[in-house]
Amino acid sequence: MHFEPEVVKVEELVAIKIPKSLHERIKERIEGTGFESVDEYVTYVLREVLANLEEEEEEVFSEEEEEKVKERLRALGYLD
Repeated sequence: MHFEPEVVKVEELVAIKIPKSLHERIKERIEGTGFESVDEYVTYVLREVLANLEEEEEEVFSEEEEEKVKERLRALGYLD
């Protein structure tokens, strides 16, 4: 995996506290991955999670769900 870190000014960073045991698990997990620090990895993961959540929020209905709604509306006589 190749990761390009985002350039961030030091004054734009804030500290977030996590349990030491979690920090150690992450530190072990990122060995040899190209991530240079736990902070870098956690930032990457949080951005991915947020991007996925935002993408899900944009999708109101899946195509399958939309078709089921249309079928139900047809059965009720609201659509031809």
